[in-house]
Amino acid sequence: MRLGTRGSALALWQARWAAELLGGEVEIVEITTTGDRDRALPDKEKWVRELDRALVDGEIDLAVHSAKDVPGVLADGIALVAALPREDPRDALVGADSIAALPQGARVGTSSLRRAGQLLALRPDLQILPLRGNVDTRLRKLADGEVDAAVLAKAGLVRLGHGSVGVPLGELVPAPGQGIVALTGRVGDVQAAAAAMLINDPAALTALRAERAIGVALGADCTTAIGAHARPLGDARIELEVLVTAPDGSRHLRDLVDGPIEAPELLAASSAERLGAAGVRELL
Repeated sequence: MRLGTRGSALALWQARWAAELLGGEVEIVEITTTGDRDRALPDKEKWVRELDRALVDGEIDLAVHSAKDVPGVLADGIALVAALPREDPRDALVGADSIAALPQGARVGTSSLRRAGQLLALRPDLQILPLRGNVDTRLRKLADGEVDAAVLAKAGLVRLGHGSVGVPLGELVPAPGQGIVALTGRVGDVQAAAAAMLINDPAALTALRAERAIGVALGADCTTAIGAHARPLGDARIELEVLVTAPDGSRHLRDLVDGPIEAPELLAASSAERLGAAGVRELL
């Protein structure tokens, strides 16, 4: 079994975890993506394009991704085949005890429009500065004083052993798929899909399906400030929280719906309809 992955420290950690769960003989194949060469490109496919190509060409059997980096509409010939157990999906603040504790006009680093919009909705006085790079690069920029604080995914901090440096933020609604490792494969590759399903976490995959579906229904991309988080309620039901924010934080729309756990896409469609009636297209 050949697992394709990006070469960052977090991506390799995730690939090694998937390989350990799969067991047997597994080869990890590092692939440089367009996003690795130019992080500033406003194109979500930049993180998966070369991995997709390697799948289609038969160079790898499965690709391992941070689920939040996988486009809502997959490329031809590519299928989402599994999700691994979800880590803490929340954002984390590094450099301060809380958003409220940040000094007036503090410089907060993030390149996410979602995080920027939600932060400014809570604290319009903050200065949001672009902060790119992998987890260690961003932490180093913070330590060098380029920003006063930074917001990163808690899952990445935990997986790389930095779990204690971030304060989980319940105030921010995470990106669709945040904290989930997703596996993609070739359409029609039954053997690889069957192997992936043996390590699939049904709760994570159901949540991922709901969060991805709301993004697709709203036409979300890298330039959309949308947060979505699905969680099981018990009694075979799931809850979906969605927050769409203007990039400057001046306006936002929030929706909270629940429905049968076996129909996450229908739940997302219901939320999209409600948000549409509330005027979400003006924000998008």
